[in-house]
Formats: sequence, C-alpha cells, structure tokens
Amino acid sequence: MPGLDTLFDLLQLAIKERTQLALENIALRQQLAVYKRSVQRPNINDGDRIFWMTIMRFLREWKDAVVIVKPETVVKWHRKGFKHYWRRKSRGKPGRPPISMTLIHLIRRMSQENPTWGAPRIVDELALLGHEVGETTVAKYMVRHRSPEKGQSWSTFLKNHMDATAACDFFVVPTLTFNLLYGFVVLSHDRRRILHVNVTSSPTAEWTAQQMVEACPGGHGLRYLVRDGDKIYGEAFARKVKALGLEPMQTARRSPWQNCYVERVIGSIRRECLNHVIALNEEHLLRTLIEYAEYYNESRTHQSLGGNAPTSRRVEHERDGEIVATPVLGGLHHCYSRAA
Repeated sequence: MPGLDTLFDLLQLAIKERTQLALENIALRQQLAVYKRSVQRPNINDGDRIFWMTIMRFLREWKDAVVIVKPETVVKWHRKGFKHYWRRKSRGKPGRPPISMTLIHLIRRMSQENPTWGAPRIVDELALLGHEVGETTVAKYMVRHRSPEKGQSWSTFLKNHMDATAACDFFVVPTLTFNLLYGFVVLSHDRRRILHVNVTSSPTAEWTAQQMVEACPGGHGLRYLVRDGDKIYGEAFARKVKALGLEPMQTARRSPWQNCYVERVIGSIRRECLNHVIALNEEHLLRTLIEYAEYYNESRTHQSLGGNAPTSRRVEHERDGEIVATPVLGGLHHCYSRAA
C-alpha cells in the first residue's frame, strides 16, 4: 500500500499536469483568436471536413472546441457527406435505362429520311424491327425539321418527278475581244441529259421561249420546268412554256441549290470545256458547246448514273475488239470504244 506522501505526490503531479494542459489549451486558443482576426476565410480541405465530421460524434462539447468555423458549418458538412454517402451507395442511375447509340442513330435516320413521320409511327416501325422503345424516348432523339407544316422539300419533289422534270439556265462566256455571250442550256433530270444548248449575244424572252420549243418537241413527256427568277422569263416565255404542257417551277431568290442539276452541268461545262477554250465569236462558241454536249450525253460517265453516260452505253468485252480512242474538242477529252 502506498503511503500518504506518495498519494499526495501523485495528486500534486496530476494537478500540475492538468494545469499545464489548461495553460497549453489557453495558449492555443489565443493563437487561434489571432488567426481568426487575421484571416477572413481559412483554407479548409476535405481532410479537415472529415476530421470534424468524425470528432463531433465522440466529443461531447465539440461546439465549444470549434473556433475557425461556425458549428452550423460543421453540421452542413455532415449533411452533405450524408447525401454523398447514400448517392454512392445507391446503385444505378434514376430514370429509364439508356438505349444504345446504334438505336439512337436508327431513330435519327428514320426521322431524317421520313420528315412526315411522327414518334408513334417510328415506334411502330422499330417494334417491327425488334426494338421496343417508348414514344417519349423516340421523340427525344428525333431530328427536328425546320418547317414540317410546309410539306415536302425541294429535294423530295425533284426525286419524285425526276423523269418528268427539266431545268434551264443561262451562263455568261467572255469572248476573245471581251464581249459577253450568253449560253442557254436545257437539262433533263431523268438521266442528266442535255436536251438543248444555244448561244446569243442579246437574250430576250421570245428567243428563250423558242429555245424551249426546240428543246421539247412533240411527245417529250415532260411536266415541270425548273427555272430561277430571272426577268427574262417573262410573259412570252410563260405562255410558250404552258403551250408546251410544262408547268414552271420557280426557285427561291438566291437559292441556286434548288436548281442544282443544271447548276452542276454548267459547272462541268466550264471546268471541262470553257476553261480550256477561248471563244472567238458566237458561231465558234456554239460549235464548241454542241460538240461538248454530244460528248456529255454519249460518252461522259456519271457517278449518279452508276458509272454510265446519260445515253446508256453497253458494256463492251475483250472479244468485241481492240480499244479505240476518239478525240473530242481537239483532244481535250477522248471517247473510248472497242472496234470490231
């Protein structure tokens, strides 16, 4: 058994240690007070937040120990941690399960290719293809068309009436003496065949109407004529076109893409012919254009026609003879065939 002196010494040591601990605590609090006065917003990281969220569960008077932040801040940290904990613990995402990108592309493709289809129609079509998709999901991924109430687009109209549609347009060609000549071309949409080409130095509505008469003889089978809004297509032109059984289809202002086929053939005429030839006069230009138009219709291949010419060419085999090249436009182009 320890004596009274020993117990007294132990008690004195414990009091001394408690006094030192209290003094040390006072010193730390005084330094924290100075820090709080000096720093407006202390830099606290996630580790500090986790420390206070943990110690508040074990320290009864934790609110009295908080100095650099408010107790309400520690409580807010704890609530945010609670939400994050259960968010991580909950498996999966809320809402409907996502669909594959392949199916999303299919929905957009159907919507793009069929502008008059609504979401229910696409849902039924997908169901017949083995895809069970909700109507709201289909509506979410559909392509938004600019103006579905205005009906079909120009592209759809032209494709549906390809074999009954022709197009016409002018193009300007400078001569050797810097005069301007006006070329006129009429193109059939069916197989991109040039129906007529002519040249003039002073185009008029009557002259243009006569070109349509020459381009569309009796029994031509055409129904529509696509043209731009040029003033030259006046009253005389309109009467003649209607007498030929053609319905004019005027393109919108500054929209050459609506008459894309004839614009493309004019570009081909420039790139493959006129850019390599200097027009001497009206007769020379007309002969050049007629020769190119014949080459264009009879020999020139088109990717849109399956690699064939507007006037379809038959496939020639080795047994048909040797390959013979026929120069066109002085050798600018060549036509190839097999000579028996």
